[in-house]
Amino acid sequence: MIDVRVQAADFDAGTELARLREGNPRVGAIVTFIGTVRDMNDGASVSEMELEHYPGMTEQALESIAARASERWPLYAALVIHRVGPLRPCEQIVLVACASAHRGEAFDACEFIIDYLKTEAPFWKKEQTPSGARWVDARVSDDAALAKWDATGAAGGRPG
Repeated sequence: MIDVRVQAADFDAGTELARLREGNPRVGAIVTFIGTVRDMNDGASVSEMELEHYPGMTEQALESIAARASERWPLYAALVIHRVGPLRPCEQIVLVACASAHRGEAFDACEFIIDYLKTEAPFWKKEQTPSGARWVDARVSDDAALAKWDATGAAGGRPG
């Protein structure tokens, strides 16, 4: 089961995780990542971050990323919830959760999804700083995180 949502509303991680494992006694591990808005970025304070997306295309990209993770690791479920619109520091941006029989597969799949989401999903971020609004550029570290998955081969697993 792959569940992808792009929404303005906040999410309740506890409720979402309970739903993810509900009725599936085979689930032995659920690994989650929750991304939040920071109050500082690139040396400037951030009072707000606005996330824009391309409706339809964004959901399709997220579904494709989660499907690739499911092909690579034996997952029972993958969940991606990504918020859009104006967000303030400490607010939740994204929830990625992966359920599997074992923790190793769940950790790897969750990390894979967030690494690909950061580089391949069509989102645009604009921050409000004391100097005015600015668009957030892609980070070299995000590309480096993505590159490690190519080094692991088609069988999956963490790079050596």
